[in-house]
Amino acid sequence: MTAHLASVRIDAPFDTVFDALADGHRLGRWALGSMDLQPLAEAGLWRGTSLFDGTTAEVEIRPHRALGLIDFHLGPAGARVPRVSIRVTRGADWGQPEGTAMVAMTTWRAAWMDDARWARTCKTHELEVLLFKAQIETAFSAARTKP
Repeated sequence: MTAHLASVRIDAPFDTVFDALADGHRLGRWALGSMDLQPLAEAGLWRGTSLFDGTTAEVEIRPHRALGLIDFHLGPAGARVPRVSIRVTRGADWGQPEGTAMVAMTTWRAAWMDDARWARTCKTHELEVLLFKAQIETAFSAARTKP
């Protein structure tokens, strides 16, 4: 397997979902391999810590709103590649209720990943889509009920 896809419907509008998923501070609350992301001097570049082994990782977040696409470039400076991408689309375009969004997270397998590391990555991303779904829906619901 060279790629993995995890998807979810989120009960919040496209703009709310896209903005949340492109926000490094919020990413650092659900990306288990890059927790507690902190911005670096270079625009769009963040550093976080893996919950698995405590290593640090840099991620460059490149949102493309017109495409509903967020690319997450990983790797050292000069060699970063878009290993993870998230596509956000309006749920109504797919027969889902108005004000919902469909989200698909695609991950590419690097040649250096052994089978155990790849399996962990796939399982992690299946959990992460559930984490960001719950976090976005909870925040959206709370914002709608504030007086």
